[in-house]
Amino acid sequence: MLPPVETDEEWDAIVPDETVMRPGAEDLCARLGLAGEPLTRFSEGSQPVYAVGDEHVLKLFPGAAAQDGVAEGRVLSRLQGRLPVETPRVREAGAYENGWRYVLMSRLRGENLAHAWDRVPRADRERLVAEIGEALAVLHSLDPGPLADVLGPGDWGAFLDRRRAETVEQQRGHGLPAEWLEQIPEFLASTPLPRDPHPSLLHTEVMRQHFLVDPDGWRLTGLFDFEPAMIGDRAYDFVGVGVFVTRGDPELLARLTGAYGRTFEPDQLLAYTLLHVYSNLPWYLRELGVPEKRTLSSLAEEWFAPA
Repeated sequence: MLPPVETDEEWDAIVPDETVMRPGAEDLCARLGLAGEPLTRFSEGSQPVYAVGDEHVLKLFPGAAAQDGVAEGRVLSRLQGRLPVETPRVREAGAYENGWRYVLMSRLRGENLAHAWDRVPRADRERLVAEIGEALAVLHSLDPGPLADVLGPGDWGAFLDRRRAETVEQQRGHGLPAEWLEQIPEFLASTPLPRDPHPSLLHTEVMRQHFLVDPDGWRLTGLFDFEPAMIGDRAYDFVGVGVFVTRGDPELLARLTGAYGRTFEPDQLLAYTLLHVYSNLPWYLRELGVPEKRTLSSLAEEWFAPA
């Protein structure tokens, strides 16, 4: 029911088109014994994801992202019941047709933290970021070895070398002005990063958008979206923490890292921000603001220095 998607052009033409996607999702649900359940497509996320009734979520991965589907199914199965915050439980996972894969998982309860954040009282924000720190500490303590066959990058040092070679052009492509681009090579060269860190299971996109909360008491109820998971240096996960969770608030960052159990050097975290696979520094500057000194070192202090 779903046509092949192997190129960017096919992705852009097919994945957003509900006249194509919905019949395929309905057909797959019928094969999984969920015929007739109402389907509601979530508006956010890069992959097509549907709520299936009140109890299930169906996430689809076209052929171009099939390995992400394998990874997410394996990571969620590994995490089941192991974190202090609930993660989706895998009900079924496998191949569909024409290169597509799927993960059928339990539906988590709660409201998206990004949508709710403006209504969360300060004291509850402090408790929520502490809960996020505690969840990350447990995630990073798990043995990632059983997932090494499906998660990259393998050689962390080689990964850093590739990213260093790519990051200036990546940021240029996003429209980063020359005054910032010119600082990147020297900043990265002067910021030491471990080439062979203790391997940790990384979410890689620790954002408010990937947490759910119960507004009645403001407690975390879920963490999701593990398709871009990796194995590597645990500091890499604090890119999302600083940019998308604490967002330059040093007191919230101190709460989170206190619950996590350690802090990291701000320059190291900004280096990982530049090297992150999905890094978009112009976007971050628009979201968090530009420091008066307009240097990468001042950015590091603004975004990643706890109180």
